[in-house]
Amino acid sequence: MKKKLWLLALGLAVSTILVACGPGGDTASEGGEESKGTLEFRINNWAENIAVSNMWKILLGEEGYEVNLQSAEKTVVFQDVARGEADIAPEVWLPYTDQSQWEEYGDDLVQGDSWYDGTVLGIAVPTYMEDLNSIEDLNNYAEELDGTIYGIEPGSSIAGLTDEVVTEYGLELQHQPASEATMLTELQRAYEAEEPVAVTMWSPHWALAEFDIKYLDDPKGVYGEPDNIFYVTRKDFADDFPELVPVFDAWKMDDTTLGALMASINETGDPEEGAQAWIDENEDVWGPWMDELE
Repeated sequence: MKKKLWLLALGLAVSTILVACGPGGDTASEGGEESKGTLEFRINNWAENIAVSNMWKILLGEEGYEVNLQSAEKTVVFQDVARGEADIAPEVWLPYTDQSQWEEYGDDLVQGDSWYDGTVLGIAVPTYMEDLNSIEDLNNYAEELDGTIYGIEPGSSIAGLTDEVVTEYGLELQHQPASEATMLTELQRAYEAEEPVAVTMWSPHWALAEFDIKYLDDPKGVYGEPDNIFYVTRKDFADDFPELVPVFDAWKMDDTTLGALMASINETGDPEEGAQAWIDENEDVWGPWMDELE
C-alpha cells in the first residue's frame, strides 16, 4: 500500500504540448515535417480521464498528430469544445451525471460512441466499517466520521449530487469538496490507521482495487442509474479529421483494461510514462482501434 499516489500532484499530471495554432490547425513536428494536425483535448482531473488522455496522446502522436492536453473544470470542458476552442472531450457521462451540462451545450457538440459502459457514483467507506451499509445510516456515524464526507472538485457532477444527498437524506455531515488528490489523501490516511472515513467515489477508479472499500446503498436513488462514458467533439471535427472518427468509435475499455492502464500510471507515478508502459504491453487492446486509420 505504499504505491505512489500520483494524483496528489494533479497539477503535474497533465503533460502539455504547446502549440501555436488552434483546434484542427496544422503545425510543424519536431523534425520540421508537417504534422497531420493538432488535436486539442479538454480533460478534467479524474484518474481515468488523465489515463486515457495520455494514452491517446501517445497513440495519436505515433501517427503524426500533435496532441495538447489541457485540464479544466467540467463546465469549462463543455464550453471550450462547444465553442470550438477544443476538439474533443474524452469523458462525458450520460444520460445522468453530465445531464445538466449536456442540456446546456449539447446542441453544439457531437456525441461519439461510448467507450466504457456501466459507471457507478456514490459514497464509499472502508469495509472494516462493517455495520455501515447505507447512506440512510450515516448519521449514526457522524461523530466517528468527524461530521465530514470528503469529496472532489466543487464543479464536478458528483459534488453537486453529493450536496443533494446531504439534503435528501437529512445528513448531519458536511460534504467537503476539495480535489481528488485531497480526497485520496484523506482516504489513505484513515485507511492505513483503520479509522472511519467516508469519501465520494466512482467507477471506474483505481482506488477500488487499491483499497478495500464499498459503496453505501442509495435507496433514494439520488446518484442515479449507471451511465456510459462517451467522447464528444466540436461540431465540425469530422470535417477536419474524418479519419479519426472511426478510430474513436472503435475505442472500447472495461474494468480490466482501464484498470490496468490506471494501475500502470499509479505504479510509475507519471501519466505519460505509465501510459507508454501499458501501450507497450497491450497492443491487442489498442491495435484494433488504430487499424481503423488504415
